[in-house]
Amino acid sequence: MRFFAVAAKGTEGALRDELKEIGLKGVRADRGGVHFEGALSDGFRACYESRIAVRIQTPLASFEAPSAEALYEGVRSVDWSRWLTEQHTLAVRAFCRSSVLTHTQFIAQRTKDAIVDQLRERCGFRPSVNLGDPDVRVFVHLVHNKATVYLDLSGDPLYQRGYRVAGVEAPLKETLAAAVLRLSGWDRSSPLVDPMCGSGTFVLEAALWAARVPAGVLRPRFGFERWACHGDAERRAIADLRQEARERKPPPAPFLLGSDLDGHAIKIARESAARAGVRASWFCRPLSELRPLRQPGWLVTNPPYGQRLALQPELVVEFGSVARTLHRSRVVVLAAGEEWARVFPFRPEQVWTLHNGDLVCRLSCTVIRL
Repeated sequence: MRFFAVAAKGTEGALRDELKEIGLKGVRADRGGVHFEGALSDGFRACYESRIAVRIQTPLASFEAPSAEALYEGVRSVDWSRWLTEQHTLAVRAFCRSSVLTHTQFIAQRTKDAIVDQLRERCGFRPSVNLGDPDVRVFVHLVHNKATVYLDLSGDPLYQRGYRVAGVEAPLKETLAAAVLRLSGWDRSSPLVDPMCGSGTFVLEAALWAARVPAGVLRPRFGFERWACHGDAERRAIADLRQEARERKPPPAPFLLGSDLDGHAIKIARESAARAGVRASWFCRPLSELRPLRQPGWLVTNPPYGQRLALQPELVVEFGSVARTLHRSRVVVLAAGEEWARVFPFRPEQVWTLHNGDLVCRLSCTVIRL
């Protein structure tokens, strides 16, 4: 089977490297994600293990769709009885670019019509639509009048790890945090601190990665576990994955620290760490109280930058003063807007452009050499 792992823009290279490390085959980065190949169980593994993928999808059909009728007939050519019964619910999403059909809602509607019409005619039932929590999720990608119909294995987005406690403003998506950690070159054993950690996403993802805990370990189930064809063999495959993860012996834990002025955010970070079963140090304290590390390590942070949280100019100056004390450590900052880029106190050795939702961000990385 062929699969496509969806990634946030700019993280495709990090996801490619991760999927190779997991041991998947045919891995190839592309715009918006990474292709790979294997058995259906390899798709399960990607859902369970990947920290960076937002979704895992498998293409069911690809065909020319220069009209609504061509789209309808192409979708009807797929045997949907493998995935849906009368007890299953359905949802369809669509994306289009440079095509005759330009309205994504119409594309999704015609796709849904083709699926339910085929099942009613062949099998005598019509599955219901559930946009909030469907059993089967279908995605249609239409570019230059060529449609590809994907089946989603993930269910809820994979950044929903299961450890997150609600109630903190502007949390960073876990998948993006994991990509930043990999791009930064963190070795999973050196100290890592985030002195503006908010709800602690960088530290939590670092702790899970260092402990070799699969990203999906806390999720009760994935989308593929709700398909009509998910039987005993598939249940054994996912049970084996979970058992294999339980038998892994974690290496010694590195020193991980998260701090922030927001005491409520630190409380949430502690609760999330407890849910995730990982250990880290958490402090409610100002940035100025960060002390040099006992050995060179990583400072990784996503500071306020005037988009979702207010930017305080003096914070940038204070950050520069603190970072300069971290001799031979690597400083990694993910921020949007011009302010942080203009006043960043060091010349970045590496820069990536990443997307945090609809925000275009700059990831800057440098080693402090004084």
